[in-house]
Amino acid sequence: MIPQDTNDEDVSLFDAEEDSGRKSKKTGVRHPVASFFHLFFRVIAIVVYLLCELISNSFIACMVTIILLLSCDFWTVKNITGRLMVGLRWWNQVDDDGRSHWVFESRKGSGKQEVSNSDSRIFWLGLIICPIIWVLFAFSTLFSFKIKWMPVVIMAVVLQGANLYGYVRCRVGGKTNLKNMATNYFGRQFLKQLVWKHEPSNSIPLPESQLGSDFQTRGSHLSQSLDGDSFCR
Repeated sequence: MIPQDTNDEDVSLFDAEEDSGRKSKKTGVRHPVASFFHLFFRVIAIVVYLLCELISNSFIACMVTIILLLSCDFWTVKNITGRLMVGLRWWNQVDDDGRSHWVFESRKGSGKQEVSNSDSRIFWLGLIICPIIWVLFAFSTLFSFKIKWMPVVIMAVVLQGANLYGYVRCRVGGKTNLKNMATNYFGRQFLKQLVWKHEPSNSIPLPESQLGSDFQTRGSHLSQSLDGDSFCR
């Protein structure tokens, strides 16, 4: 069976592309063409949606144009700009039994260190901001009763949201890692609240690094007292 999440594997996403760009600076834009097309299709789709009534009186022509731009954006971001700009990729494949598997990979090793900060910033800003804009368009379309535009807006949210979800999974890991991150965060917050609630007001709160050892010490004292009480009985 093909594993569902493989983003811990050492994946070689590039061959000649890695070797040719190793001497470039991390702070500059290493892939200007990829950065341009990463933003081009999605920005043009938003512009056409906003100015469609001024550009053309044909709703069908505007709708087809926006759908083509969204499709080009989905393919470009999924297959090209993600692996070039941040070293991530995701896809779906079907095994011999006919089962569908989603694969999320991130480049490790020396290649990952060559990711430019500018490329990464451009990639994530474009990936996050544009779906939020389309969600706002969905609410405005709903409240303004322009129902004819709703399928176009929903398609934009689905296509760009799928890329956003896929790359977030590649970046932070699988569902198990996401749950562990959330559990650890809320666990630390709960421990802080417990310590601050039982400590006197003039005491100095412990840093996070000492919370674990403090609770282990208190737990050992509590278990010893409980053992002593049960032994006396």
